[in-house]
Amino acid sequence: MKTLRTIEEVRAWRSGENEVGFVPTMGALHEGHASLIRRSASENAATLVSVFVNPTQFGPNEDLAKYPRTLDADLALCEAAGATGVFTPDKEMIYPPGFRSWVIVDELGDRLCGASRPGHFKGVTTVVAKLFNITNPTRAYFGQKDAQQALILRRMVIDLNIPLELVVCPIVREPDGLAMSSRNRYLNPEERKRAACLRKALAEVEKLHKAGTRKTSILRPALVTILDDHVDKLDYAEIVDADTLEPLDEVDRPTLVAVAAFVGSTRLIDNVILGLRA
Repeated sequence: MKTLRTIEEVRAWRSGENEVGFVPTMGALHEGHASLIRRSASENAATLVSVFVNPTQFGPNEDLAKYPRTLDADLALCEAAGATGVFTPDKEMIYPPGFRSWVIVDELGDRLCGASRPGHFKGVTTVVAKLFNITNPTRAYFGQKDAQQALILRRMVIDLNIPLELVVCPIVREPDGLAMSSRNRYLNPEERKRAACLRKALAEVEKLHKAGTRKTSILRPALVTILDDHVDKLDYAEIVDADTLEPLDEVDRPTLVAVAAFVGSTRLIDNVILGLRA
């Protein structure tokens, strides 16, 4: 596995590969990331992972300064999962002096996480567009845990005619159902136990839907009741169209049930899709 530190090194490496899968990450890697790397390795001749903590997707009161940096462990995980290259740029390489160009996906980036984290998706789409341009992958792999992000990036790929296939992979969970996340390591044991409520709340909505309940006026209170009993602050709990993120009165199409909540000071997200995926 090669460690690539500059854009020139990445492009030279890419020129020698026919089919490349790409897994962009912010480091602090875990089994969820490993599953994306393994999927890419099974579908492409070569797999490139990027490790870059992107400052432009953090708000002024968010956790950029304390976000975990574990590069040595990340490199070991990438190699064990089957990566053939890892790109580790620094901030000045991605955002050189004078940088002032941004990629914005209207509307989709203003809802759910975008409503409570203004500018977040502007940072995500810009850095991912840059990474796509640098790496020129055949396929790029993202996790369903970040469902809104995946939807926005898919829209960006379509709208900007970026020649790649965007692959969204299932959420990887802990034994108690908590979605794997780099931020889970912030939780103390008591918070970690309470955090499992996100999956329990979503499972209750799935159960009601499977039993025939379609009205969101019934489904959403069931979701919120479980969350309110365990989280310290509920950011949102929404039932929306899986393609447009518009609120729904009734589940009559592929529907995203998405939650974001604080357990202690840690913000966690999770989701399920009801019905066939869009």
